[in-house]
Amino acid sequence: MQKRKSTPRSRSTRTSMDAISLLKNDHKEVKGLLKELVSAAEEGGSEAEELLQQIESEIKAHTTIEEEIFYPAFKDALESEEDEHIYFEALEEHHVVDMVMPEIKDTGTSAEEFAAKCKVLKDLIEHHAEEEEEQMLPKAQKLIDKDELLMLGERMMERKQEILGEIGTGRKAA
Repeated sequence: MQKRKSTPRSRSTRTSMDAISLLKNDHKEVKGLLKELVSAAEEGGSEAEELLQQIESEIKAHTTIEEEIFYPAFKDALESEEDEHIYFEALEEHHVVDMVMPEIKDTGTSAEEFAAKCKVLKDLIEHHAEEEEEQMLPKAQKLIDKDELLMLGERMMERKQEILGEIGTGRKAA
């Protein structure tokens, strides 16, 4: 295990972020959007549909970079098969969100159950993010050295921007 130490790096104008910081920032952003969604859904606001679309795009980009880049690096770094449950549970939680999202989208925003479904989505995602931040990310920080975390973060950011571009949000990743 290599301990973290700061080293000056030559960077382009884009700020580099390690993988763990990127994931935590994504969690924070999506949690904020989910809070807005639940509020808009409870009030019957017209912005709920737009928020749901934005959340879906953010979740798609986030889960893709986790599944394609971060999770495999995490799994490879694990020192015991005993800890693999963290990896597999995270994948299954992504799967559950993938099943719930189309159902919410198929429910009209004026339907009585729409707000309840949005609240359940919020709870699912918050639970997943909390588990990652309390279990997976601290373990990854111990097992993966700082330079590799920076490299993973750069790859993840590039891939996230590519995905958001494909989705057509016109939004650049933070």
